[in-house]
Amino acid sequence: MRAPISVIIPTLAAGDSLPGCAAALFEGLEAGLIREVVISDGGSDDQTRAVAERLGAIWLGGPASRGGQLRRGVQAASGDWLLILHADTSLAPGWTGPVIAHMAGTDAGYFQLAFDRGGWRGRAVACWANTRARRFGLPYGDQGLLLSRALYDAVGGYPDQPLMEDVALARALTPRLRPIDATAITSAARYLKGGWARRGARNLLTLARYLAGADPTDLAKRYHRR
Repeated sequence: MRAPISVIIPTLAAGDSLPGCAAALFEGLEAGLIREVVISDGGSDDQTRAVAERLGAIWLGGPASRGGQLRRGVQAASGDWLLILHADTSLAPGWTGPVIAHMAGTDAGYFQLAFDRGGWRGRAVACWANTRARRFGLPYGDQGLLLSRALYDAVGGYPDQPLMEDVALARALTPRLRPIDATAITSAARYLKGGWARRGARNLLTLARYLAGADPTDLAKRYHRR
């Protein structure tokens, strides 16, 4: 029997972070869970492709739009289950057991968020993110997502949009989202650069605008301009 999981990672200038993300996947290889790793790139000009080739990953290139990159990645994947990860996110040791348990069902699952740095501020932001996911069914992409190909196809998959593609899919999956009892550790670099409170407020405002109907392309331009 072939391994069930295709891992899809959208990248853009992720040469420094991708090795750590990939290293955490070896646990899944040893457990016979991972069939392939698909890197869906948005035009990196660093060593991302070289890293992907060293890992033996499937490489896809195309326009930089995370929703579009994820759609292409899923289309190229052959697994019955899909594990979506950001390049700056690594699954904490021990993740395979909870994933196997989750795959006994049919719902989608997300991981518990933690930051690699940040002290109490990082823990506070992670606590809010995990609460938001649990109470409102809105995990972000840095929490990872595990779902069957059948469920992904049934809800229409990722929209080709540059921002909030994770929220769009999460809303489509409601109420078929469940927490997985394993941790996704993501980089705190953006928060350390922009400030924990300032970036958190910015993210919350962007989410509110999106849920109110703002165009994702306009939101992305505003988001990346700051």
